[in-house]
Amino acid sequence: MKIAFLSSEVAPYAKTGGLADVSQALPAALARNGAKVAVFMPLYGVVKDAGPNLIKVLDGQAMAWQGETLGLTVWADPSTPYPVCFIEQARYFERSEGAGLYGTPSGDFPDNGERFAFFCRAVLEALKGLPFEADIIHANDWQAALAPAYLRQACGGDSFFDRTKSVFTIHNLAYQGLFRPEILASVGLPGRLFRMEDMEFWGQVSFMKAGILYADAVTTVSRRYSREIQTPEYGWGLDGLLRSRADVLTGIRNGIDAGSWNPASDHAIAAPFSAADPAGKEACRRDLRAAFGLPSPRRETPILGLVSRLAEQKGIDIFLGALEGIVALGVQLVVLGTGDSGLEAGLRAARERFPSFVGVRFGFDDALARRIYAGSDCFLIPSRYEPCGLTQMIAMAYGSVPVARATGGLDDTIQAYDASTRTGTGFKFQTPDPAAFLDAVKRAIRHIESPPDRTALIKNAMSEDFSWREPAAEYEALYRGLFTPRVQ
Repeated sequence: MKIAFLSSEVAPYAKTGGLADVSQALPAALARNGAKVAVFMPLYGVVKDAGPNLIKVLDGQAMAWQGETLGLTVWADPSTPYPVCFIEQARYFERSEGAGLYGTPSGDFPDNGERFAFFCRAVLEALKGLPFEADIIHANDWQAALAPAYLRQACGGDSFFDRTKSVFTIHNLAYQGLFRPEILASVGLPGRLFRMEDMEFWGQVSFMKAGILYADAVTTVSRRYSREIQTPEYGWGLDGLLRSRADVLTGIRNGIDAGSWNPASDHAIAAPFSAADPAGKEACRRDLRAAFGLPSPRRETPILGLVSRLAEQKGIDIFLGALEGIVALGVQLVVLGTGDSGLEAGLRAARERFPSFVGVRFGFDDALARRIYAGSDCFLIPSRYEPCGLTQMIAMAYGSVPVARATGGLDDTIQAYDASTRTGTGFKFQTPDPAAFLDAVKRAIRHIESPPDRTALIKNAMSEDFSWREPAAEYEALYRGLFTPRVQ
């Protein structure tokens, strides 16, 4: 089985969020299981600047685009166990210094529709010239969503793709890729697709809708989120379409790299520890206080950690609304993140008001994040919605008990703690408001301060298997269900 995996970002080459981590880890897990995988992403300027030793695997293949013939060039990283291929096109992917993958601090690039449409079409054209006849085109999020549409529309009469099937994965439905109607003609798709039954969405073209509509199978990143997006509350206007495609919609949770996220071998933390021997967590707790300049309390009290993008989706305003009540419990809190300026201001104010109880650091710092996972007793995730979430799985791997809203992948991966049986891994709340969140924090602290419950919670959490083993097997079964593999 041969899978072409399309993503706008792949770690470690280019990353803005969890999509990059998934696009590195899932193909690796599939390859370990024996599938033939090729990952495709744009050759951004930032990738070139980082200086990976790439080799040219396709040189100047003719490709029709916007009324002209372009030379399509593809590069690959020879150091990886499976091909990671980069689509080169300077006019779309090499931007000014300091620009991000999708825009600048002033906003998105105005040609993002063309940029990622070109990426999708170029991958399909590249496959004709590469020694990799894909059985499955696996496209991820709106940036790759036109690949299934091209496969059906622009390549529908191309015998090369007669037996090729497509899978489209929704990582976050809120980001849909909406563009003006003229984009269809600009990227080589027929204007008749601009209708309600097709790619039109409230007067615009929705790339996300195209992926959902044209893929042979649609997946999203947790079972609960696959149900949530079929409702008006979480469907972002596409719930009706998703309900109509419910027979091909599957929720498969993301995983984490169990080798990378392992407190027994993590060199970024103060002391190693494991589920069998958690003693090192105490040294990590002391190290975390020191990292944030928090004083040691007169009596040992829990430390609560939060590592997040600072956005309303992540419930940071809910956290701020409950913060005074949490501090009143006598616990300490540490926060690492960056994002909305108003939320950052709220966190600064909290740090100034409660300097002995609240530590805040702005930005992205992988090593510090690991110290928070390792040193915290509880990990806070008050998200309004969360398609899957990775932080709760990482926190549990490090023995930090999650306190989270029961939504999406958070609900799927956290089992509510039952003190009578000492089973479960965390604490959940339903209503996205400060009062419900504070109540869940109180429950968590009460049990964390009980030695038998604390021991059970840490052991239960650290014993969970959130590796990619099970999700990769589910994807393989999904692929197999779509087609009979090519005869070699």
